[in-house]
Amino acid sequence: MTVGAHSLPNELNRDATFYVAGHRGLAGSAIVRKLQSVGFENIVGKTSKELDLKNREAVFEFFAEVKPRYVVLAAAKVGGILANSTYPVDFLSDNMRIQVNVLDAAREAEVERLLFLGSSCIYPKWAEQPIREESLLTGHLEPTNEAYAIAKIAGILHVQAVRRQFGLPWISAMPTNLYGPNDNFSPSGSHVLPALIRRYEEAAASDAPAVTNWGTGSPRREFLHADDMADACLHLLENYDGPDQINVGSGTDVTIREIAETVASVVGFTGETEWDTTKPDGTPQKLLDVSKLAQMGWTSKIGLREGVERTVAWYRDHAGALRK
Repeated sequence: MTVGAHSLPNELNRDATFYVAGHRGLAGSAIVRKLQSVGFENIVGKTSKELDLKNREAVFEFFAEVKPRYVVLAAAKVGGILANSTYPVDFLSDNMRIQVNVLDAAREAEVERLLFLGSSCIYPKWAEQPIREESLLTGHLEPTNEAYAIAKIAGILHVQAVRRQFGLPWISAMPTNLYGPNDNFSPSGSHVLPALIRRYEEAAASDAPAVTNWGTGSPRREFLHADDMADACLHLLENYDGPDQINVGSGTDVTIREIAETVASVVGFTGETEWDTTKPDGTPQKLLDVSKLAQMGWTSKIGLREGVERTVAWYRDHAGALRK
């Protein structure tokens, strides 16, 4: 049985050309590691200096020359609440151009299998917890990152449109909060977990008596190690063919206070943790319903403490080269 001229999902050909857009980022680098670990020999990645994905002509030329059989679109302009709320035009415009160029060029090149990587921020701010895939477009978005979310929603709809119009078996995956090697640990641009790792690591190194975190520590968040996410993405590419985006997560969440305690313990910080309750907490809970992925035979394998230990070790090995 085929979709258009292409086979339905099965084991991907390890000798085929596989392009990972965003191969040096948190998600993309994890996907490259996963592909290498299972025997893919021809993985292609280009830095933004080598190939500006916002340059439509350059992207089309790249696809025409390389002719990848498989693609994961993990390239995106990303950032935390501060960056998203300060530069909404950048987050909307850059991400829309990246997606439209890559998806259009991949369609013209008749890429056989493509996975578009989104973000859990696509779901409504007050979606019922845990958040099911069907919650997409059923309510208002979180205002602080709605520009980024709208771009990612457009990517999902673009993939669905390609399936309908051209019959290509492309899919989308929506990971929860990711962390791990090659994360952004900068004070102004990082998400909560890498920010906590840097904060506690610096406090431990300087023998600071206390660390102050924003809010009450009560909001609940789900975290997934990037290597787990990459494993799930390959599983989806080889086992799933459908128009709906699939949630990728651990299926469990912890409070911000609990994750802070875990980070403090891993880095060896023995001082006090204080909470500045004049600062906002954000959404009370954000947990994905991952039952569809579980029904396909995949569940996360890296526990939170193990994942934090791995990430702290990577951070220490690369601290000198990280963004300030």
